[in-house]
Amino acid sequence: MSTPTQESVELDITGMTCASCAARIEKKLNKLDGVQASVNYATEKATVVFPELLKIDDLIRTVQNAGYDAAIPQPEAEPVDHAASLRVRLVVAAIIGLPVIALSMVPAWQFPGWQWVSLVLTIPVYTWAAWPFHHSTLVNARHGSTTMDTLISLGTTAAFAWSVYALLFTSAGQLGYTHPFEFTLLRGHGAAAIYFEAVVGIVFFLLLGRFLEARAKHTAGEAVRSLLKLGATKASVIVDGREKLVGIDQLALGDEFVVRPGEKVATDGEVLTGTSAVDNSLVTGESVPVEVGPGDSVIGATVNTTGRLLVRATRVGKHTQLAQIARLVEQAQAGKTRVQALADRISAVFVPVVIGLSLVTLITWLLVGESLSFAAAAAVAVLIIACPCALGLATPTALLVGTGRGAQLGIVIKGAEALERVSDIDTVVLDKTGTVTTGTMTVVCVDPAEGVSRVELSRYTAAAEAGSEHPVAKAIAALSDTASADDLVNTPGQGVTATVNGHQVRVGRSDWIGAPSTQTDELTAAGAVTTVAVEWDGEFRGTITVADTIKPTSAAAVEWFTRLGLEPILLTGDNRAAAQQVATELGIASVLAEVLPADKMQAIVDLQAQGHKVAMVGDGVNDSAALAQSELGIALGSGTDAAIQAADLTLMQPDLLLAVDAVRLSRATVGTIHGNLFWAFGYNVAAIPLAALGLLNPMIAGAAMAFSSVFVVLNSLRLRGFRSVKADRR
Repeated sequence: MSTPTQESVELDITGMTCASCAARIEKKLNKLDGVQASVNYATEKATVVFPELLKIDDLIRTVQNAGYDAAIPQPEAEPVDHAASLRVRLVVAAIIGLPVIALSMVPAWQFPGWQWVSLVLTIPVYTWAAWPFHHSTLVNARHGSTTMDTLISLGTTAAFAWSVYALLFTSAGQLGYTHPFEFTLLRGHGAAAIYFEAVVGIVFFLLLGRFLEARAKHTAGEAVRSLLKLGATKASVIVDGREKLVGIDQLALGDEFVVRPGEKVATDGEVLTGTSAVDNSLVTGESVPVEVGPGDSVIGATVNTTGRLLVRATRVGKHTQLAQIARLVEQAQAGKTRVQALADRISAVFVPVVIGLSLVTLITWLLVGESLSFAAAAAVAVLIIACPCALGLATPTALLVGTGRGAQLGIVIKGAEALERVSDIDTVVLDKTGTVTTGTMTVVCVDPAEGVSRVELSRYTAAAEAGSEHPVAKAIAALSDTASADDLVNTPGQGVTATVNGHQVRVGRSDWIGAPSTQTDELTAAGAVTTVAVEWDGEFRGTITVADTIKPTSAAAVEWFTRLGLEPILLTGDNRAAAQQVATELGIASVLAEVLPADKMQAIVDLQAQGHKVAMVGDGVNDSAALAQSELGIALGSGTDAAIQAADLTLMQPDLLLAVDAVRLSRATVGTIHGNLFWAFGYNVAAIPLAALGLLNPMIAGAAMAFSSVFVVLNSLRLRGFRSVKADRR
């Protein structure tokens, strides 16, 4: 029997007010046959994998039946800023409610009839300002469920109802009534006790917490939103030899478009004509503009700084590098760590447990002889203090900020699971060519014979090599372009012969030319460098040495990996002598050399069999399997699509120091998540007994609960200040 085709969709969820709402929606969706859903409270999105037999409308209807709403995201839609509506309710609660708190806390201000004024002021706070809590409670009650808002609504309703009862049927309603304010509950309180300050205080502090939380969540997601806004909106396309300004959505694959100085590159493409310096900082985080010319690739949304470029579109729409980055970052932000999954399961059953604890508190105090007023106040304090909102925010907010900061630095983190694996790794395997080295041959030494100038040797050799496509020849040909060659003859495996300015020039192996041995012969034999000998008119004229040079930051990166407790290992297909030469320069003790491309994955498997947790850094197609096999795959963004897709982290610059930053940022994000969860769990574990023992006034309980959520969000926002190693080196 064939397996049903799976499809996936991301839905915008509205109506959630806490983590237990997300858990409820997730549970409802996962009850559908073949559905795997993950609902993120912080991003207000649901990621759903479902069989093709189901329709998206079925998923939306399931969410609606749970008491919430869902919709397919609109590409151009601005995210809803929930802070705006909360701000109005918060201001009203502050203006009307704070006088009630002041009157209750300062007996000297309690004029005759103050308690009746407090009732009048409390009514709009309890009804209108607190309506989001009551509405959520009613909606969920109709569906037989409870959320954090249930606790808030029950708590404020109990405090308000008791206070109204006390005013109407006890001495609390007398005009001369006064009472002191205590941070803890007063034992022996009779029926004549009012808690209007608790009602308005709880509503005010929780609205303040929700408002700060909403603002922080909106700010935390700004990195991805700003990333998506970076792209150009118009493109100057060449149509029938003339420029035509079109919307970016009309740009097609293969279209040729013009980019003038100061303009954004419309989409990913290849430069056809023109040279310029392109500022990639907005996309890759790279601070120095990159020189580009014909044949070079450019990234959409980068800024052309100097010359006019004609570019052919190679990727458009959702396939551009910018769109892929944003998509990967959003996927990472929607993910959940293992510890968050546990927290979600706890949140799902927490509310009913808390309601039970509140009832136990009420009954227990009554059984030991306390007044109904005291017992009810303690029960209300338990309801309010126990709300585990901080638990639901611990992971999502840290993920939002951490992945957003990574995107700003040019680090794309694919998922929450990748972040967790960073904490496990103890070994980092570095591919050599293109990763720790530049991957391109460069002239490192021009050594003329006696009586020959460096300029003359460079000019004649470059002219002779100009007609060859060999990497060594191309590196030498770049030395000079002032001479031209005729009668070019290539002798495979030996070298080339050409006529340059009337001189017979030969460039190639020293034994072919009959040149004296050079100091680089040993390294040439090892494959670390290539030295060619040059003669013209039958006389030896000197040597030129070419090498794949080590990137300037590679040694510093290796030092950092060691400092972070990771053992660096160099992995290469080069022979051992060449690999050892590079490893020695970098300070790497362990080398895996002469590894065929097909065997790179096996090298990772062997390390894992020895008990190592491996991070692999690579950039080529032949690194893809090894990247996928490793616990943590890190791909250089300058590499191939296959490598990038196989990796867990993608670096938008071909710089190993960015890999160091990726490890540091991942560890910092995971550390923040663990710190948040420790605070959230610890807070609830410590606070519930205090409330049950009557040691917390309900208003103080409300303030403490609200600020526990604010603390978690603010702690996560510290990740916005993460500094890269490269920034500290400047």
